[in-house]
Amino acid sequence: MDDIFVARLMTSDPVTISADTLVEDAGQTMLENGIGSLIVVDDDGHLEGILTTTDFVTIVAESFPKAQTTVSRYMSTEVETASPQQPILEVADAMLEHGFHHMPVTDKDDSVVGIISTTDLAGYLSKI
Repeated sequence: MDDIFVARLMTSDPVTISADTLVEDAGQTMLENGIGSLIVVDDDGHLEGILTTTDFVTIVAESFPKAQTTVSRYMSTEVETASPQQPILEVADAMLEHGFHHMPVTDKDDSVVGIISTTDLAGYLSKI
């Protein structure tokens, strides 16, 4: 498994949103696409953050009027990333160490090119 790289397992063209997306719209996007996270990017496709289903727990727990609340209030901005050519074992170790379920994949310019998830890892492992 040392020769398996992130590029082989990642989801290419992940669903992305901007930081000014309304929380309600972000939630609907996640439901419609059956996904557990949205990568937040700027107008040039560069990573700004990530919004996950775990972040929605905070939104609900705070129980405030949710109208007109944007993703920027809840997204994580300190985001660990992987590169497409990074060994998958290295990425799996980092995800396990930090308790991540999703990790954006970025190129050398910090543009998002994919996302790798624990579901991707489990799917791969079930086939070997």
